[in-house]
Amino acid sequence: MTASHPSHPEPLAPLDSTAHLMHGIGDETARRLRLLSPLGGRRPAPPALVLVAHGSRDPRALRTVRTLCERIRDLRPGLPVHLGHIELNEPLLADTLAALGGTPAVLVPLLLSRGYHVKHDIPGAAAAAQARTRVSAPLGPHPLLVETLYDRLLEAGWPAAMDPAARRASAVVLAAAGSRDPDSADDTRRTARLLADRLGVPVVPAYASAAAPTVPTAVRALTARGRHRVAIASCFTAPGRFATQCAGAAPWIASAPLGAHPAMARLILRRYEESRATRGATAA
Repeated sequence: MTASHPSHPEPLAPLDSTAHLMHGIGDETARRLRLLSPLGGRRPAPPALVLVAHGSRDPRALRTVRTLCERIRDLRPGLPVHLGHIELNEPLLADTLAALGGTPAVLVPLLLSRGYHVKHDIPGAAAAAQARTRVSAPLGPHPLLVETLYDRLLEAGWPAAMDPAARRASAVVLAAAGSRDPDSADDTRRTARLLADRLGVPVVPAYASAAAPTVPTAVRALTARGRHRVAIASCFTAPGRFATQCAGAAPWIASAPLGAHPAMARLILRRYEESRATRGATAA
């Protein structure tokens, strides 16, 4: 008789390869499920994010907000991100909304406190839009705004650590644009308190226009109290006339404007998501 030889089974795939395959299948399944609504249809696309900048004659401001838009797109691929200006630069907000047509949108003001633009101009543009359009809160006050202010001060030369004597001699003036709206001043004071908690030194809000005290007045008041190392924290979204004017009053160091700091991009996305999640958000 001829001896029979048992057939050899096919080699099994290594466990780690099998796990990798199953993980990939799970990821793809989850991705497809996210595209479906609970009723089985495709989930509607998220509303567009429209970053609303004030506008400036300084060309650096437009470059800054465009870079900020790119950072937001990098953080949230697939989210439509658009730019609109209140004045002075194109595209103007009304033109951006007209181009969106029937696309729902969330307007995120690139503004740091409540004021006329946040309460009137931007909601007015939203009300005139063809599609459902929400308006988020301004960017300040918020811990991510304070994170940006702190990093900009470090870049300007603020010491990461201070001995007690240096701390007693140091202070910061938080330089902001200013507004006649008392809510705007309240928001700036809250940002100053958050920054003071982070730095461990007094932080005094001051303004470039429309409100008191001015930056030079605040510097003099701190110096009279024995604070001889006074830094200017530039609470402006981009370079411009006000930021340059306030930095010129610094007796020690002055930080750069907030600009396209990564924390600013995260803050804008935070305001966008908060607006989407809040039923009471301003909507037109």
